[in-house]
Amino acid sequence: MPNSNRGSTGFQSAEFEEEYTRPSKSQKKRDMTALQKLGQQLVDAPVDRVKRIDLPENLKTAIDECRKIKSHEGRRRQLQFIGKIMRGLNEADIAAISKAIESWRGQSKAETAAMHAMERQREKLLAEDTALTALMAEHPETDAQHLRNLIRNARKEHAEGKPPKAYREIFQILKQLQAGSTSNTEPMEDHEDE
Repeated sequence: MPNSNRGSTGFQSAEFEEEYTRPSKSQKKRDMTALQKLGQQLVDAPVDRVKRIDLPENLKTAIDECRKIKSHEGRRRQLQFIGKIMRGLNEADIAAISKAIESWRGQSKAETAAMHAMERQREKLLAEDTALTALMAEHPETDAQHLRNLIRNARKEHAEGKPPKAYREIFQILKQLQAGSTSNTEPMEDHEDE
């Protein structure tokens, strides 16, 4: 006697429906990995930036511990632990952390652009005598004689292959002038390695 239920797809239980409304195992894994990467960004970020975010105390402690770990495997396990702590946070906290990290990227781009502008201005000061006149018109409070001596010394250092002491000092002066002309309260990090 043939089975009349064979091939029938009309029967579905409430339990079956519930099983497929929950996130899949793969989705859970992707979410865990995303939180772990977010934790990695917190570990890699400068300490003063991370301190400005309102984080739970156990997460701050785990991040500080991870920074101290030098072993690759130990660091990997600590990052997994940070991810586990972050899974316990609510979505609003995670969104706030993500937003803070995104704002850092914007700040970093702005800082880099400002640094490149100062480097171009320094190069212009060394290449053209009229650039100093233009700079003095913008910033009359600057000591023109001192800056003129630094420019002369930087040219001499470059010609003789000496260490660029005056060259770097010009950059510092330009940095101070920019800091004085903008209302940016966060100090710009010195990225110059030349």
